[in-house]
Amino acid sequence: MGANNSREDLELSDSDAESESQDQETEEEEEEYYEDAKSPSSSGHKGSKTPSSLDEVEEKLKALKLKYPSHDPSPKNAVKLYLYVGANTPKSKWIVSDKLTSYSFIKTSQIDTSDDENEEEEENSWWVLKVGSKVRVIVDAQMQLKSFGDQKRVDFVSSGVWAMKFFSEEDYKDFVGKYQDCLFENTYGFESNDDNKVKVYGKDFIGWAKPEVADDSMWEDADDGLLKSPNSATPVRASQDLREEFEEAANGGAIQSLALGALDNSFLVGDSGIQVVKNFSHGIHGKGVYVNFDKGRQSLVHSAPRKALLMRAETNMLLMSPVTDGKPHTRGLHHLDIETGKIVTEWKFEKDGTDITMRDITNDNKGAQMDPSGSTFLGLDDNRLCRWDMRDKHGMVQNLSDASTPVLNWTQGHQFSRGTNFQCFATTGDGSIVVGSLDGKIRLYSSSSMRQAKTAFPGLGSPITHVDVTFDGRWILGTTDTYLILICTVFADKDGKTKTGFAGRMGNRIAAPRLLKLTPLDSHRAGVNNKFHGAQFSW
Repeated sequence: MGANNSREDLELSDSDAESESQDQETEEEEEEYYEDAKSPSSSGHKGSKTPSSLDEVEEKLKALKLKYPSHDPSPKNAVKLYLYVGANTPKSKWIVSDKLTSYSFIKTSQIDTSDDENEEEEENSWWVLKVGSKVRVIVDAQMQLKSFGDQKRVDFVSSGVWAMKFFSEEDYKDFVGKYQDCLFENTYGFESNDDNKVKVYGKDFIGWAKPEVADDSMWEDADDGLLKSPNSATPVRASQDLREEFEEAANGGAIQSLALGALDNSFLVGDSGIQVVKNFSHGIHGKGVYVNFDKGRQSLVHSAPRKALLMRAETNMLLMSPVTDGKPHTRGLHHLDIETGKIVTEWKFEKDGTDITMRDITNDNKGAQMDPSGSTFLGLDDNRLCRWDMRDKHGMVQNLSDASTPVLNWTQGHQFSRGTNFQCFATTGDGSIVVGSLDGKIRLYSSSSMRQAKTAFPGLGSPITHVDVTFDGRWILGTTDTYLILICTVFADKDGKTKTGFAGRMGNRIAAPRLLKLTPLDSHRAGVNNKFHGAQFSW
């Protein structure tokens, strides 16, 4: 893992072996350039005559067609380029790839070509970062670019991990500004300017585009315990790997979901059963208890449960499986008795005699799973938010959308005139709902009215694949493929009262979010399938 090398500090000098090798090669080349121009006496050739005039010397030099190494001492956008080599071996390290090169941002539709002379800006084109002749990468979230202002340096991924160091603070800031502008245009399709940022984020959320003008007082007052990882209090066995332990018990099956319990246990749901794990203050620990699904229900065996929902004092579980492979929607779910391991009921989603699908399910509120008599839960589809009741033969007893509202507008079945593209949701302790969408937006609905969002946070370009919220509704954690987004919902209203975005409109009193993502080096080490999945708060 290259333990002797810092992941964030380059700790390199030009005396490194790689640099010495490059310098030596350069010196050898220079010697070759001048070898033929040596005087006859030093070259050892016999029969050569010493030129008798400067004109003869000049003619001989022209005839030799000497090559001279040309180095521009200060090219435009000059940087020093590093490459991380050795992957996950003990010999991994940073090396100097190019002592002096330059970068440029090019708008092109030909991402993989190196022909810059004949490139013309087309309708479907993107901004690309080009560094010398070694790096050419489209500017997007997949670069995982991370900046280090104190080092005047940026790291990024492009078929390897690269680092650029700038020769001045001004050069560094200039690059970061250009990169942000190109990223904005590639993400939203608009030129990066103040008017377009207001169009994308809204005037109340301009702090998301310009963190320097955001009200971050709420972050300053935040509990340090939320932002710092405490020392682990979970007992760890030698060579413990909980994922391997569970998958071995599941006969090679994969973990599909985690049902986080508020009492003693949590549950890892796999293809053929449930692994029971013990809850600790800062983690979970395997108990060696495994509940196999009842094979009598063949419909459950054919499709692995994708979502598990604890109910009735965490003695029962609702299991939701995709209706077809590759699609997240389902037309029903299974009711599992955890204590016996048997499927006691199969439910089908139906409204007005028509089968409908659900994308996600969750509890009515954050603590509802501890209610021993709870029978209701919430359902979410692309354009539908509803409540289901297992005591009613039709299931749905309350429709939380309305045909006259723009946010949850729909007519019947899956038809809607203005799609919301809901992806995931979660509830607070009082039943308020946070919903994440395909366009990256995160909407907050109060417990008293689901017809219109009290607050709608703008998307940052990546779909929200999972969302969670704390019991008090003060913090929201959204998951995307490449980063986690942590949002503080607390604000002070015009009367100075402290509220959350679930209870009132936050207006322009909104703190900029915090993005949590892997460093470029860790992202590259994680391999191709390095996406974030299902981040959530503990109890």
